[in-house]
Amino acid sequence: MAARATTSLVVLAALAAGCSDEPGPPRPAAPTSSPASSSAPAPSVPSPAPRPATFDATTAYAAVEHLAGRIGPRLATDRSFRRAADWAAGRLADAGYDVRRQRFAVPAGESWGVSVDAGRSQNVIAEPPGFDPARPHLVVGAHLDTVAVSPGAEDNASGVGVVLALAGTDLQARLPVVLVLFGAEEPRGPGDDDHHYGSRHYVARLDEKARRAVRGMLALDRVGVGTVVPVGSATAEPPTALVRAARRAGVEHVAETGQRSSDHWSFVRAGLPGLRIGSTPYAGYHNARDLPGLVDPEQLDRVGRVVLAWLRG
Repeated sequence: MAARATTSLVVLAALAAGCSDEPGPPRPAAPTSSPASSSAPAPSVPSPAPRPATFDATTAYAAVEHLAGRIGPRLATDRSFRRAADWAAGRLADAGYDVRRQRFAVPAGESWGVSVDAGRSQNVIAEPPGFDPARPHLVVGAHLDTVAVSPGAEDNASGVGVVLALAGTDLQARLPVVLVLFGAEEPRGPGDDDHHYGSRHYVARLDEKARRAVRGMLALDRVGVGTVVPVGSATAEPPTALVRAARRAGVEHVAETGQRSSDHWSFVRAGLPGLRIGSTPYAGYHNARDLPGLVDPEQLDRVGRVVLAWLRG
């Protein structure tokens, strides 16, 4: 009887312990693999491919073919422009930039002989990761829109193509670089205020610190025809920095002053530094003949080399 009583007490004690609210000691987790497999090294993550330090004109020309050959006229307020903006934003994001849109209103007017309604357009802005707009930086831009009647290969898929090729290049720039594709550069009337809507909006949205931080802006507009690269300023002062860059790049060039017919003028008229590459006359200007075949990849390469020399100067 004594033995039975002892056994019963042991069982009751065990049951009491099992019903306790106090947590017991943690149990070791069951192994998910054998010792041999757990000692195997973790698979390595491949590093991103290094960016080339030289300009790729093939990428630039492919953009010309896509924009002017597949999409065609890109009036700043219509569906084809939004399609082009989406495509270009995707290319910039794929290149590793932080991409944002800046939307703005555009009034009704006349686009090279065609009456157009009011609407909305947008700038596509690509900033390097970790970019601080209050710290010194450079801006390189090109307008994405066309007049209503033109596929816009030279004016201005050529400039956009150079910007997209730069996005995939190891810029080795002296300062951080913001890439901007402007909407609604093309005129809707005869005056300054009927032109350059996207770049004027971009400048207007800069706060005081960001304005002081812009150390240079370069507009690429009509850069794919000819054999000589035009480099221009909006004032009577010569574009000395671009002349030096062209010389370093070994590119034949011509310097122009008083050039105000592109987006750099929006910066200069607001007291910021701005220059332009491009403006060679050509037969397809603002008409249906502005097709990809007019654009010369070798000229795109010359322009790309000048831009890199300016960024690295």
